[in-house]
Amino acid sequence: MPKAKTTPSGADTAPVSYEAALKELEGLVQQMESGQLPLADLLSGYQRGAELLGYCRSQLDAVEQQIKVLDNGALKSWTPT
Repeated sequence: MPKAKTTPSGADTAPVSYEAALKELEGLVQQMESGQLPLADLLSGYQRGAELLGYCRSQLDAVEQQIKVLDNGALKSWTPT
């Protein structure tokens, strides 16, 4: 009986949001750290993780740029009030 694929069902698609990408990335890390994945799945998980990480970074960069616009081009330090 063939082993079920362990990667998430959306592994070949772009995430719908930052939160979805982060959740999928966290799941991949847990699977990889469990030590139960075959080598081929580890490689595909690593590749998917790199894609998700790139997506998350680009989303964070976009938000940072929007904040700069809102703050007249200067990124200000955030201090809790």
